[in-house]
Amino acid sequence: MAEVDRSEKITINVGLVDLGQIDLLVDEGFYANRTDFIRTAIRRQLESRAAAVNDTVARRTLTLGTYHLSRRDLEELRNAGQTVELRVLGLATVADDVSPELALATISSVEVLGAFRASRAVKAALAPRTTT
Repeated sequence: MAEVDRSEKITINVGLVDLGQIDLLVDEGFYANRTDFIRTAIRRQLESRAAAVNDTVARRTLTLGTYHLSRRDLEELRNAGQTVELRVLGLATVADDVSPELALATISSVEVLGAFRASRAVKAALAPRTTT
């Protein structure tokens, strides 16, 4: 897979008064722009809940960060008669050259909190095994 983006675009709805307050803080130089304000607010919330996130990651046995499955990884699992549970908090990727058949033979379940990137065919094949 080529260089993987390290961010995901989201859309949020914000009340007009809240938006006005954000714009005021931007105008006053506290933040570079609306995006800077929102990223800062998100980081502060995540920092304030870091212990809960860490406890949950451990309890649910999630991989924290980026996890990539290559065709070779999955072929080795298939040859060994094994499967993998894809459980990630962050970014999970399946290589573009992985066939839906190989994915189905080797990936028993998918739980991704963040972003899951794979070919459309692989995502469609794994849809019944994917927790959202």
